[in-house]
Amino acid sequence: MDKTGIDISIIIPIKDEQDNIFRLGQEVTNALSSTDWTWECLWIDDGSQDDSLARLKELHQKDKRHKFVQLEQNYGQSAAMFVGFKQAKGEILVTLDGDGQNDPNDIPRLVKFLHKQGAHMVNGWRKNRRDSLVRKISSRIGNGFRNLITRDNIKDVGCSIRAFKRECVQDIFLFKGMHRFLPTLVRINGYTKILEIPVNHRPRQFGQSKYGISNRLWVGLMDTLAVLWMRLRKVNPKIKTCSLDQ
Repeated sequence: MDKTGIDISIIIPIKDEQDNIFRLGQEVTNALSSTDWTWECLWIDDGSQDDSLARLKELHQKDKRHKFVQLEQNYGQSAAMFVGFKQAKGEILVTLDGDGQNDPNDIPRLVKFLHKQGAHMVNGWRKNRRDSLVRKISSRIGNGFRNLITRDNIKDVGCSIRAFKRECVQDIFLFKGMHRFLPTLVRINGYTKILEIPVNHRPRQFGQSKYGISNRLWVGLMDTLAVLWMRLRKVNPKIKTCSLDQ
């Protein structure tokens, strides 16, 4: 257990997901009720224009383990996720999308697999994706290009549900699109045991997707080149001995 007394922090960035909050919140609660872990669920409201904030306040009133942070404006999913990393108190962090397509019932499996394998990070990969053909094609192209350039071999970088030790992301570099490169950035930071397991994927029931080819595929390809530069230039100095405490 972490010194804060919280084992698991679930981080959910949202924007305009008013119709998904109560359902997803209950699913998170139900999924964690089958464990003996202490937990919190951090909802990061990234500049929603609908009633998302009101729903989050109501959810928090009913169950204080569901907490929320309202950002001043819309900064993007990466920034919202980064804020969650900084605010989380758990020893293990879990991320998932706020659109309800990730299944919270996969959270215990991810965390238990991480502990069992002694891994730094466990990524989910959507074995049976419930997305449109356009999204599937753009994701496959982007995923293949990222793996080729970064020399990683991640089946599904775009899958948001993953579990990892909090130290993996404490010194991570924030930029727009960061969330698409989390496994690579964690590896760059020296945390190399990154595993994958298949997870459930569900069709979106409410709201509309915020992503398309124009704002996801092409920008992602450019971001890949920036991450390549970071991978080639990153230095992780390790101290052999010192006299600072003497």
